[in-house]
Amino acid sequence: MECPTCQRSITIPEGGVNTIPRNLHLGFEVEVARCISKIGSDGEKSCDACIDGSTGPAVVFCCTCHHLLCKLCHDHHKRNKILQHHQMVGLDKESLKVLPSIMKPITKRFCSQPDHEKEELEYYCETCQLLTCRDCLHKDHRTDQVCNIANVHRDAMKEALVCAQEETSKLTEAFDANDKMAEQVGTSRENATLIITQAFEQLHQTIEERKKALLSDVDAISLSKTTALALQKEQLMKMQDEIDRYTEMISLILQTHTDHEMVALGDSLPTELKATLKRIENVSLTPNQSSDIHVSLHTDTLIKELSIFGHVMDSSPSPSQSTWSSESVAKVNEVYGVKVETMTSKGERYPYGGLQVKAELRPKSHDGAVIPGEVEDHGDGTYTITLTPQTAGPHQLLITLDGQQVQKSPCDLYVRRKYTILCNPDQVINCSGDLAGIAIHDSGDIYVVCFRDNCIHVFDQAGQQRRTIGSSGSGDGQFRGPRGLFIKGDVMYVADCDNHRIQKLTTGGQFLPKLGQFGSGQGQFNKPYSVIVNQRDMLIVADHLNHRVVLLDEAGTWLRTIEDNDHFKNPYGLALDPQENIHVAAHCSNCIKVFTPDGTYVRSYGDVKRPSEIVIDEEGFSLVNEFGGNRLSIFDPQGNKVHTVGNLSAPRGVILYSKTGSLYVANSVGNTVLKFNL
Repeated sequence: MECPTCQRSITIPEGGVNTIPRNLHLGFEVEVARCISKIGSDGEKSCDACIDGSTGPAVVFCCTCHHLLCKLCHDHHKRNKILQHHQMVGLDKESLKVLPSIMKPITKRFCSQPDHEKEELEYYCETCQLLTCRDCLHKDHRTDQVCNIANVHRDAMKEALVCAQEETSKLTEAFDANDKMAEQVGTSRENATLIITQAFEQLHQTIEERKKALLSDVDAISLSKTTALALQKEQLMKMQDEIDRYTEMISLILQTHTDHEMVALGDSLPTELKATLKRIENVSLTPNQSSDIHVSLHTDTLIKELSIFGHVMDSSPSPSQSTWSSESVAKVNEVYGVKVETMTSKGERYPYGGLQVKAELRPKSHDGAVIPGEVEDHGDGTYTITLTPQTAGPHQLLITLDGQQVQKSPCDLYVRRKYTILCNPDQVINCSGDLAGIAIHDSGDIYVVCFRDNCIHVFDQAGQQRRTIGSSGSGDGQFRGPRGLFIKGDVMYVADCDNHRIQKLTTGGQFLPKLGQFGSGQGQFNKPYSVIVNQRDMLIVADHLNHRVVLLDEAGTWLRTIEDNDHFKNPYGLALDPQENIHVAAHCSNCIKVFTPDGTYVRSYGDVKRPSEIVIDEEGFSLVNEFGGNRLSIFDPQGNKVHTVGNLSAPRGVILYSKTGSLYVANSVGNTVLKFNL
């Protein structure tokens, strides 16, 4: 059966309908109907409160007790403090009309067990799930006062009501969103209809314009042919007229002239006629134009294209859902491929082409040119993008769909140098003075140490000398046999070898504090060959004849020393890899030694002849000048040799310039700076 309150279907228990929980609301409605029927019945009504009804007929109805009361009981209600607030109505028909609105349900219920009739049902037995009076309580059962249980239920109902109100609010928002979306769908339909209509109107207009152009071409060709034929015909008619004139004259002469007149005329007329006929031989007697007007429309192809032209879908391409994949390694001057797969807002593959997919490669660490990608549309929602990086180093790859970034865009992409292509230099800068160290300022100016001339020459990128810094001597800003050079910002550090010190100068040549003096103790050097500065502004010096590497802070305070005869002898060049490990060119050990920043030995690599300067790129590739081998050797981050550049002349200085992706090598014999474009 269905519950009359909530309309849910329930199964009747085995005990019948009497075992189903009572519906108090319907019970009260039934009680109201019973009382109205009782009051409205004909005849005299007896009092429900009197024991024997002997006090007289009922005169009022108590809306609280649901009893008919006689005058005596009515007066008793008025005098009783508990009952005096009960609401009474008369027994007339007008009272019956207001009874349903003022009648109240009986809130107190009493026990039905014998001798307990006056005990109110104030408790609820949770074990038996029944209302019970105080005398019927079972000590082993779980019970609580009805008011407490009722409050629990009230709280649950209030909570449910709040939840319902919240959900109703959400549903209201959902209804509004649904209505708004339906409105937007209508707007989208109108927009789509307008777009399609305008597109096909434009196509129709284009087809009509093309039709007019083709018909105009037909008319032009026809006019050209007929004009040419008319001119040919006119020429032939002129020749025919000339022949007719000669034939008429000759025929007349033959009929009328005597022998003497024939002799006098001679052969002039036949000669002229033959000349005319000879001209006819050189004139084409066939029409100079064909009748063809060839029409090529390829209507089948056009019809096929139009039959699948345009697409309508229930979701649009989504940049945030679209994905891409690419090759793992990008190299300078090599084509780099990216495949883009466009997706809809539902996460489904977009099956058509024609979208605005773009890509570009932007250098991160310098002001290089932005490389645009060439996009190939496969027509199925996938695109192939090809780019050719021009410079090495860190870049950003940006991919957009309809002007918005796709997933994982922009992303970092490192472009590797192609050291294996190194062969002949792209530029030679002539210098003098037995070249040693080399460094490049952020402006692009090239600083070259001249060991014999005790100075530093400065060149621009075109190879033109701009100025010279320093002179021979032991004073501030003077040099004796300078070797290594390092530039950081606008400060350069010079290994002033034969003065046994490190000098700091601005790149403009202004003297800054110097560090060190001759000796083998702390703060002393014996022919420092190289100096570099790490990210923490620590100075690292190759103390050549002390057979050690020294670390100092920016102020020149001695921090630590790396020295071990088993590891290196006569350290020359220094370089830092991406992990800040120190690579030392062990000049007399013919190898490269690697140490951690705290001086712990890691490994050795390279079979190199008298290594001088060394430089390491962003990926960890080492470029080592072999002073004794007249070559440059290149090693991967694991220490494997990958390439060699020969035909050098006792090379010392070496530097990479990231802004142009160029490598510079200073030959000490021949005094040339060689530039290689990578």
